[in-house]
Amino acid sequence: MSKTEKTELQAFLSKEFPQKNFLIESFEKNTVTVRRIVSSADLRPGGTISGPTMMDLADCALYVAVLREIGIVALAVTTSLNINFLRKPVAGKDLLGVCKILKLGRSLAVGEVSIYSEGDDEPVAHSVGTYAIPTDK
Repeated sequence: MSKTEKTELQAFLSKEFPQKNFLIESFEKNTVTVRRIVSSADLRPGGTISGPTMMDLADCALYVAVLREIGIVALAVTTSLNINFLRKPVAGKDLLGVCKILKLGRSLAVGEVSIYSEGDDEPVAHSVGTYAIPTDK
């Protein structure tokens, strides 16, 4: 398995998912941070960010973390994604998803994503997910 560079992954996301508002913020030793640029389309009544927007970020952050470890394998796919919404996110701020891979096997990867409103140290959501890795990469 080969590690993928940040610029290579960002170029892949931009090309394959041009409709998405994701930026890879950082590759730390054990974590990947992805920014979800929030727009008015992501808001819901009550002055908060929608749940589907947060799930979208969790899924993307996990995808980026997995691809970082295995290389760009477009057909790595989500097999499960659970999320707990912890607090109301700030409607006028971007979201940051910080992902850590918990287990990376030959055919499955499991990771967790903590989601934060930009500038806030307390998570607004926590997600755990599993990705299937194609065996014929």
